Amino acid sequence: MAEQDQNRLLRGYEQMLHRLREMMDQPDHLTRPRLRDALETAKQQSVEQGELSREEADRIGNYLRRDLEQAAQYTASDEQDLAGWLRMDLQLIEDWLLDQFAKATDLTKIEFMNFQRGLAPAEVYVTGEVAGPGTLRCTSCGETLQFERVDQIPPCPNCGNQEFIRPAAGQPEE
Repeated sequence: MAEQDQNRLLRGYEQMLHRLREMMDQPDHLTRPRLRDALETAKQQSVEQGELSREEADRIGNYLRRDLEQAAQYTASDEQDLAGWLRMDLQLIEDWLLDQFAKATDLTKIEFMNFQRGLAPAEVYVTGEVAGPGTLRCTSCGETLQFERVDQIPPCPNCGNQEFIRPAAGQPEE
């Protein structure tokens, strides 16, 4: 993927997260859109603004939904905090991105808890996809990748594997 295309996708993720947080942060909780509806609107706005194609917006929307649901699931288990999910010093993350991601995660957590009471298997992250900040663990060798900001997932630097998961709550770092 060309660097220009990759940068456009990363900006698209950040812009879509910003729009999503704004929509879900409406003052009246009765009119606040649900995550799925807000995400659809954010994707449509990205297409209408010419930031992303429909296919790219769908892909980025899926990445964003996955990241938010994974973070919400982690923070819902035994009241873990977002810092634990990210597994990094929060000062490394740009303030605006952390604020948006944290607020969207809180709202997603509420929806997640209402939607599902059991633990779902960890969702797989694949090389070439875009992921939000935090830690991913290689499904083959256990090597961890840390993202300080939104970035494209590279192959595992240790074994070349292309599949990763977010470490589960309470799982030790290797």
